[in-house]
Amino acid sequence: SSLSNLSKKEDTSRTMAEGNICAKLANPARPVFFLGDVPPGEGTPPGRCQDICNKFTARSRALANDGFVVYDIQDEPGRSDIDRPFPFRRVMDSSAYAALLSRSSGKQSVVYKCVADPDFEGWLDRAASEHGHTAINLVGRATSGGEYQGPTIAQAMDIVACRGDKVRFGCVCIAERHTMEAAEARGKSYPTEHANMLRKQLSGAKWFISQAVYDAEPTIRLLRDYAALCRERGVTPRKVVLTFAPVSRKKTMNFIKWLGVRVPPEAEEKILSAERPVDSSVEFLCGVLRTILSECSGVGVPLGISCESVSIYKAEIDGVHELFRRLQGILLDSRGTPWKVHWVEVISTKGEEAEETPDETSRTEKNQVVVHRSNQNEFALLRAGLTGVVLGGALVASGVVLGG
Repeated sequence: SSLSNLSKKEDTSRTMAEGNICAKLANPARPVFFLGDVPPGEGTPPGRCQDICNKFTARSRALANDGFVVYDIQDEPGRSDIDRPFPFRRVMDSSAYAALLSRSSGKQSVVYKCVADPDFEGWLDRAASEHGHTAINLVGRATSGGEYQGPTIAQAMDIVACRGDKVRFGCVCIAERHTMEAAEARGKSYPTEHANMLRKQLSGAKWFISQAVYDAEPTIRLLRDYAALCRERGVTPRKVVLTFAPVSRKKTMNFIKWLGVRVPPEAEEKILSAERPVDSSVEFLCGVLRTILSECSGVGVPLGISCESVSIYKAEIDGVHELFRRLQGILLDSRGTPWKVHWVEVISTKGEEAEETPDETSRTEKNQVVVHRSNQNEFALLRAGLTGVVLGGALVASGVVLGG
């Protein structure tokens, strides 16, 4: 009947809207969960790029994630007075790599883009029209000094905002700027990162993503001050996605600090002196999130989680997956209502199972339901599956529905 057809169309539209990464980021009632990734090195052969992408998405199928955060890596020579722990290497364009991820997984990405690019508008056009991206995360210049080509962050926000609903943008927020020490260094009587966030929000930013968090206090201060300023101005706070990255060795810890992340000395000592530093860092970061959630309960800022590895060290990559699962449970449990995660097989592409390796998802594991109860909440993981996406052909993807 026409009524049932109308109902089916409405259901389809609702499903598509719920699957849109911008809609998930905009929904204050729904937390988001991302995995961060860095593109392969510049000049990597296309076939090898696809292999790297396939391996990453295959592993990600075991996690109930909403999509990916793809970083735009820049040299940033003026970031710090100390030497960079890892040598800089140019990487593949973030938009092009995110397109590979989308085709391999069926999920969208938040694509980072540094605005210091003389072809910023051309890049934006290609990201939207050629690669199909709708969520761009704008990153300003590494330092206020020096000479840069391309628009300022304010100009870049205006450029993206003029694209209308075709492309939405978010920005970074840096809690380390929101300390009294940082304020004094800038000649301010009080930190102003919360005001920067509101200014960017009023310019069109739809969400914020933090840099890696290792110290809860600056983040708590920032979230509280941002919430208070929004209440004062009569606006609704945007979602803030908190980023976490495990470490397992001194070299990675030094790189985390080189990036500007504030790591309390006692935390660094505790993590690196542990028998298994990566496990210690995962446990520590779980405690950091619990503290943030406890101290910011009721302030009205919706949160999300993103987990990444800042190195290619296997122990840290494995640590990301364990950290993701645990942080997801902590954030969902904090809401005080029962929740569950479903994996649902939508389309099975011929030959796909042959592409999977035994240590990823074996045939005997498929269609199993694993139930875990934590704090009287039910975590149901239905390992069935795969969502299909048609983009130049039928490709394999995984579908996730979060409910609470």
